[in-house]
Amino acid sequence: MNKKLMGALFGVFVSGSISAYAVGVTDEMLANDAKSTDNVLSWGMGTDAQRFSTLTDINTKSVSKLVPAWSFSFGGEKQRGQESQPVIYNGKMFVTGSYSRIYALDVKTGQKLWKYEHRLPEGIMPCCDVVNRGAALYDNLVIYGTLDAQLIALDQNTGKVVWKEKVDDYAAGFSLSAAPLIAKGLLLTGVSGGEFGIVGRVEARNPKTGQLVWTRPMVEGHMGYKYDKDGKAIENGITGTTNKSWPGDTWKTGGASTWLGGTYDNSTGLAYFGTGNPAPWNSYTRPGDNLYSCSTVALDLETGQIKWSYQTTPHDGWDYDGVNEFVTFDMDGKRLGAKADRNGFFYVLDAKNGKLENAFPFVKKITWAKSIDLKTGRPVYDEANRPGDPTKGKAGEKGETVFSAPAFLGGKNQMPMAYSPQTKLFYVPSNEWGMDIWNEPITYKKGGAFLGAGFTMKPVFDDYIGAMRAVDPKTGKIAWEVKNNAPLWGGVMTTAGGLVFYGTPEGFLKAVDAKSGKELWKFQTGSGIVAPPVTWKEGGTQYVAVVSGWGGAVPLWGGDVAKKVNLLEQGGSVWVFKLSK
Repeated sequence: MNKKLMGALFGVFVSGSISAYAVGVTDEMLANDAKSTDNVLSWGMGTDAQRFSTLTDINTKSVSKLVPAWSFSFGGEKQRGQESQPVIYNGKMFVTGSYSRIYALDVKTGQKLWKYEHRLPEGIMPCCDVVNRGAALYDNLVIYGTLDAQLIALDQNTGKVVWKEKVDDYAAGFSLSAAPLIAKGLLLTGVSGGEFGIVGRVEARNPKTGQLVWTRPMVEGHMGYKYDKDGKAIENGITGTTNKSWPGDTWKTGGASTWLGGTYDNSTGLAYFGTGNPAPWNSYTRPGDNLYSCSTVALDLETGQIKWSYQTTPHDGWDYDGVNEFVTFDMDGKRLGAKADRNGFFYVLDAKNGKLENAFPFVKKITWAKSIDLKTGRPVYDEANRPGDPTKGKAGEKGETVFSAPAFLGGKNQMPMAYSPQTKLFYVPSNEWGMDIWNEPITYKKGGAFLGAGFTMKPVFDDYIGAMRAVDPKTGKIAWEVKNNAPLWGGVMTTAGGLVFYGTPEGFLKAVDAKSGKELWKFQTGSGIVAPPVTWKEGGTQYVAVVSGWGGAVPLWGGDVAKKVNLLEQGGSVWVFKLSK
């Protein structure tokens, strides 16, 4: 009897169900996830992260009949921000919670099947709350990252650990918060920790064993590696050119963390990762463009080599990052990719070669740059809006303070947008805010905050901060917007039923008309929503699910903005909805 059949039969014996184990998640299933309606196998509802569902049972006419099917509480006192997108397979929902927890739930009833709670050490250093954004599915495994920078693979049926790998040293500032990406049999992950002077990278592993295949650093001057079958590291070329855009030793603590994870496009065969801010924030310490920070980087899956890159904020001085998801789509016979960047501009690039096709603002107030030069692809800076050099004044004093917009939390942050091939619009959860920001003297210390800047967040307008916007990637026009008093921090989903679903910090899951933005339905979940919704079909019934639980970066870093949301209650639960009969 061959090993595959033995494994399948063993799974059937243990679970008591043929369907529960006999067929695991395959590469073919992941490649077709965006078209599948009975599962949600990946972060983004498809590796290209369009977050579009072809389901139509819940539509503009029927959505008013949407009612709760069940709700599940994460329990305990460990609430804080809940940013997870559930993944669903074979009658089970796998959803992560704050503090590196993960649950398996029955999708029809919400019954807990198992829970795994990773034991975290003292001294973890997540910069922006103790969040986790989700898990990946492969074969019979569910895989997720932890706040102490480990990757854990669990058996989908039992929750037992199959493998566990340390990614890096949490005491140096490393952590993991993004959902892993699986493409063509490889597990791709990034790292968090840019505020601590770590060096960002992308790793490829064997998802069945956790063994490294290759690593690619995201700061010029660092060596990439590939690994043989025995795990031996083999040099695989330096990223960029040492000291070309990072003077002296600045590249050694350069940041550019890959904290939001990546996307993959089947048609181009490339994986796309966004990179974070250069470290420290004080830009006068590191003259130059500081490649490959604040960029979208396209990677060859087999080798880990950078095929192309596009930098949205060269020589970043405002913590604008560049990690926002790169969503591929078709327009005018081309395969393109779109990115709503933290710096306030919306970018459209050729997904095959990274050539800039279009760039325009998607927020109303941008002060750091006047525009994006479509010929060079570079921003036209307003140099007067860069925070001042602290070395120009008295020793130990801060540099000149400027008011910059967007604020460092960005025109859009971790909350993923969605694209509808029906309307040909992107649905972008955006925020209008600014900041007083100044630079300070700074030196690197392992495990210490490596900023060299101070800031105070401020609202730009009196009547709203958040705005759900329908963006035309061809013209740059805003087709419609729905304003929200508090900042939007949860993701978006759109459907062939003509709907856009998104949550608000005030606790509402909302459904609006994809063409007009007209509100058609809402439900109060009891806590703020900072996670993206999903939908699928089970036993002939279409369901919608979202995780509820206020937290994330806004209440931690929000300054004057936080005063607007400090009355919101924390929570931790999954809500699932279906149409009433």
